Amino acid sequence: MNRRKTLTAMAMSCLLAIGGTAPARAPYPADPLHSPMWTAHAQTIFGDDPVRFDPRVKVSYPEIAENQRSFPVALDARGLGPDLGPVRRMLILADLNPIPIAIDYRPDGAEPYVATRIKLDQRTPVRGAVQLADGQWLVSGGWVDAAGGGCSAPPVSRVKGDWAQHLGEMRGEAWPMADGASRLRVTFRHPMDTGFVANIPTYHIEQMRVTGPDGQLFGQMEIWAAVAEDPAITLMPRAHPGDTLSIDARDTNGRAYLAKVTVARQSPLPTTTGATGR
Repeated sequence: MNRRKTLTAMAMSCLLAIGGTAPARAPYPADPLHSPMWTAHAQTIFGDDPVRFDPRVKVSYPEIAENQRSFPVALDARGLGPDLGPVRRMLILADLNPIPIAIDYRPDGAEPYVATRIKLDQRTPVRGAVQLADGQWLVSGGWVDAAGGGCSAPPVSRVKGDWAQHLGEMRGEAWPMADGASRLRVTFRHPMDTGFVANIPTYHIEQMRVTGPDGQLFGQMEIWAAVAEDPAITLMPRAHPGDTLSIDARDTNGRAYLAKVTVARQSPLPTTTGATGR
């Protein structure tokens, strides 16, 4: 995906929604959330691809944003079933954010699941969109109440002044799951600047890849400044206990972030013999 073209298209769609109208390029379904930005975002993101709302796409989040700078969202498409084919892309977005898309994820060798924390600038629909191999998009989501200002407030690390001391620090863990996949959680120390704070330009992690021990690609994503400061991302690569996962990321200044995480081995359950009950 060409990030500059995408940003330009989204900006044009927002201007059209505010100052004029343009013919829709596809017969998008009526939005059950009645968002004022639904058609503009649908034109930019989905184009001529077929779109429908499907409750089997699970978007999990709190109904009220207690912290608009760090709002947890999980997108889970594992309930779609094999009859629809593999999931090609997964998007997390907030309609009324100045940066609507937070994550654009391709689960190449992973279960169709992604979770992170995002910023919210006001009360907004939060959605998950899933594209199948045949090109169709399935969408779900709901309204979230938020006090606002999550995208325009300076990061905590900027206020404290210690962001440069911890920039680039990474942590990660991976655990095996019962279905043969694993659960990977990786965190970065990064301010994730949106560019909406005076004298602080846009600066954020923009790409991440996860590969296996033989170089097989488990997943790759584009990350936007709408993701919360110090990003925490959870994926489900189809890796096994003992496999080493490589995380390769890059930010908008070209700084590389590299880490390796080994999927934990399951420990045998403890056994008790000769118990007396005392």
